[in-house]
Amino acid sequence: MPIDDPFKHSTLGSGIFYKDPRAALAWLEAAFGFEPSMVVSDADGRLVHSEMRFGDAYIIVDSEWADHVASPASLGGKNTQSAYVRLKDGLDAHCEHARAAGAEIVQQPADQFYGERLYRARHPEGHVWTFTQTLRPASREEAEQLSGLRIDGWHR
Repeated sequence: MPIDDPFKHSTLGSGIFYKDPRAALAWLEAAFGFEPSMVVSDADGRLVHSEMRFGDAYIIVDSEWADHVASPASLGGKNTQSAYVRLKDGLDAHCEHARAAGAEIVQQPADQFYGERLYRARHPEGHVWTFTQTLRPASREEAEQLSGLRIDGWHR
């Protein structure tokens, strides 16, 4: 029999690794509006595990605790993954708030052919975060016509 998740995790979350995870927790809250939901420390005060929420999603913010995990700051700024966050509204204001908190805006807010608006921001350690907001429903045919691309499958 399945057991209910007492932490109320969504089906998919992501682990994001930082050289300084405590600073990342504070920055992600101040710049992007993530909310800390759990911070676990050892007897010496070192961060062992932490989770943050944004809407119904969660992320784990962690340190470089093993050889197979690293911050972009340890990889010459290269990202091996990117987090996408869907906003219900207020994308432009969210971008300006992130900019004021020190985020480097690597892609300015812009409307996309598939009916969304998005921007991308880089955390000081190098993680690139993409924020999107649905503007209008777009059909596959409309998206193909506007983009000049062939699209197999479409959102349901």
